[in-house]
Amino acid sequence: MSTVHHHPVASTGWTGWVRFAGVILIINGVFTGLQGLVALTGPDTYYLSTPGTLFLFDAKGWGWWNVVIGVMLIMTGVGLFSGLTWARVAGVIVAGVSAVVQLMLIPEQPWWSFIVIAMNVLIIYAIIAHGEELKAEQAPPASTP
Repeated sequence: MSTVHHHPVASTGWTGWVRFAGVILIINGVFTGLQGLVALTGPDTYYLSTPGTLFLFDAKGWGWWNVVIGVMLIMTGVGLFSGLTWARVAGVIVAGVSAVVQLMLIPEQPWWSFIVIAMNVLIIYAIIAHGEELKAEQAPPASTP
């Protein structure tokens, strides 16, 4: 009969970074949701004229997507505070997508893009390397017979 030994996960200061990731996700979710609500209550179309082209966007469709994404971001941030596994996975995915999107914005906003990419890398590192610590920190102490 083999016994399984679980090594306790010690909590470090990095759990603060995981909480930081949760706060950033919640704030981002609130802003994204508000953008969506503004798009839903504003004009139906948005257009942008550039030399030789005209871009038309359906503001209502964009607004609904932003509301849904905002709610998902808020739920992910709240889930991180609980140390939930799905929230850690979703947090890494959201931060990764955000970093990739910022790569496309470097020509227009280089300093802002680099700051957001760096913040996303920190969030990904904190969640992957130290997310389990947050869960362990909230678990009740194990009783020893």
